[in-house]
Amino acid sequence: MSGHSKWANIKHAKGKMDAQRGKVFSKLSREITVAAKQGGGDPDGNPRLRLAMEKAREANMPKDNIERAIAKATGPGEGIQLEEVTYEGYGPAGVAILVDAVTDNKNRTASDVRYIFDRNSGKMGSAGTVAWMFQKKGVITVSAKDVSEDDLLSGAVDAGAEDLVRDGDLFSVTTPFEKLSAVADALKTKKFPVVRSEVLQVAQNTIRVDGEDARHLIKLMQALEDHDDVHNVHANFDIPDEILKEVAST
Repeated sequence: MSGHSKWANIKHAKGKMDAQRGKVFSKLSREITVAAKQGGGDPDGNPRLRLAMEKAREANMPKDNIERAIAKATGPGEGIQLEEVTYEGYGPAGVAILVDAVTDNKNRTASDVRYIFDRNSGKMGSAGTVAWMFQKKGVITVSAKDVSEDDLLSGAVDAGAEDLVRDGDLFSVTTPFEKLSAVADALKTKKFPVVRSEVLQVAQNTIRVDGEDARHLIKLMQALEDHDDVHNVHANFDIPDEILKEVAST
């Protein structure tokens, strides 16, 4: 499992974003609205909307908030026009970074993201700079407590998964992104403790980063993730566990 995946697990486990619940709800609302706009307001026929709603429920987002976010996309009138955009760049030690954002003003968001890169030892690039280093995948995180790795591997592969990796108390199951919901549902049906499921850009190769470069890189990741318009940040770093935990605790 790459260092970026470990960082994601530490971030979720720490619950750092829960302290900024208003910001979390705002990001989730935008994600739900975009999903509903693209595929309709019925989660049974719109896997992306279903996944976004599941993430909202996991964050204890009120039902009314979820319904309002769907209504923005499916109700009458134009409302705020949200667009998806991806920014690309490099961090310290030449680490490749993809930034997924949802915005109502691309010029403003691009300027903000460029500023974050510049002030944190990074550099924003043009479209295509690093995207070729990543593949869009579904990633399902499963608690390893009282779970047989062989049983989970068998159940995951039977459902269409591609890979299974253990990292401490968690398993990461990788799937083709279009099979994410089907595999997650199959694992839940078999009573495996699914923690979360999400579509991510998975790096084909990783770069080992240590020392001060690693600390600067995590600060860049945190700054990007904290921006209101940013939904996901993907990177191809591999950072020692002790540095990840050290930075996450600050």
